[in-house]
Parts: sequence; C-alpha cells; structure tokens
Amino acid sequence: MFNILIVEDDKNIRKLIQTVLQQNGYNTFCVSDGKEALDTFGKEHIDLMICDIMMPNMDGYELTDSLRSANFNLPVLMVTAKESFSDKQKGFLVGTDDYMVKPIDVNEMVLRVQALLRRSKIANERKLEIGEIKINYDAFTVSRENDKQTLPQKEFYLLYKLLSYPDIIFTRLQLMDEIWGMDSESDDRTVDVHVKRLRERFYQYPEFEIVTVRGVGYKSEIKI
Repeated sequence: MFNILIVEDDKNIRKLIQTVLQQNGYNTFCVSDGKEALDTFGKEHIDLMICDIMMPNMDGYELTDSLRSANFNLPVLMVTAKESFSDKQKGFLVGTDDYMVKPIDVNEMVLRVQALLRRSKIANERKLEIGEIKINYDAFTVSRENDKQTLPQKEFYLLYKLLSYPDIIFTRLQLMDEIWGMDSESDDRTVDVHVKRLRERFYQYPEFEIVTVRGVGYKSEIKI
C-alpha cells in the first residue's frame, strides 16, 4: 500500500483529500505545515506528497525545495489557490511534479496521483516491460524474444519517454526541450526524423505504436 502525506493547513480540505485517498486504497498521513511534514519524513516512508503552498511556519515552496536538497525524489503534487504562471513556474523550479488549482476535482486528483506513482516506479526501476518487450534505461536496449537492439541515446530517450506515458500527447517542442535541451540548435523536425527511425526499427513489434497527432506531435499507444 502506498503512503501519501497530505500537507494542508485547511482542516476541511485536508480531511476531504484524506477521505478520498483512503477510499481509493491509499494509506495517508496528515499535517498542517511544512515543518510538521519534515518531521513526518524522519519517521515514515512516504511515497507521494500532496502539498498546499500558503501555510504557516514553512510554505510549500520551501518544503519542496528542502526535500529536493535532501535528495528526496518522491513525487510532489501541489494543490493551491495560486494559479498565475509565475506561481506555477516557481513550484516547478523547486521540484514540483504536478500542480492543481483549488477548488480541485477529487476524481482528477486521484488520476493524477495514480499517474505520478506509476511514473515514479518507472523512474526508480529504470526499466519498462510491455508484454514481451523489455526496455533497459541504463543499457539503452530494447529486447523482445531473440531480438535485442541497442539504440542511439536520443532515439532511446525519445522511445522511453513516449512509452512511459501511453496515450499522452507530447508536442515536438516539449520533446525537443526535454531530450535535446532548450539550447539545442536543432529544429523540431529532428523529432520527426527520430520517430521515423524508431518506426523502422520496431515495425514488427505489435505491442506498441508511435502515433502522429496531426498538427500537434506524437503519442504512444499500447496494443496489448
């Protein structure tokens, strides 16, 4: 069972989030500010944190920054009334993984929690398995039965990204920024070239498909 820490100074919101998470099978811990949260991390294993920003003693930005500085790599979902781009940007810069603006849809919150935990598991194991396919992040390899391929770095990162988030559409710009870097001199058609190569490599793999979303970018679809 996953342990989720809820850091929220509004007791009604805290109780609502706790109730919904428990109904969905999660174990929860509740605190009202960042200092109490840090104390909890010293006592309990926490798999994911849901955190408000505006809190007494230590706000959500400070808390998340402190955790990242101490090498806590758990997923962080910020839930807050602050909705400007600068607020969100600050949250992501200190290490937030996802962001929801109050009033929240608790059903959407559960979906986001599920996605964050799944991504965290993938990142920690650094492996993906899709049917008979085994993808090893550290070796840049893709294996299926007797076929084993070692991919060039960028091709591998692109494939791993798309397969880690099936059915999620990524724009070419998003993929360029993450895989080639924001300062890359390559244009976004580089992504098209690498997708073409991946399709040629894995056209006989029935387990997945890289789909073009016209005018937007790409997504992966799992076929099993």
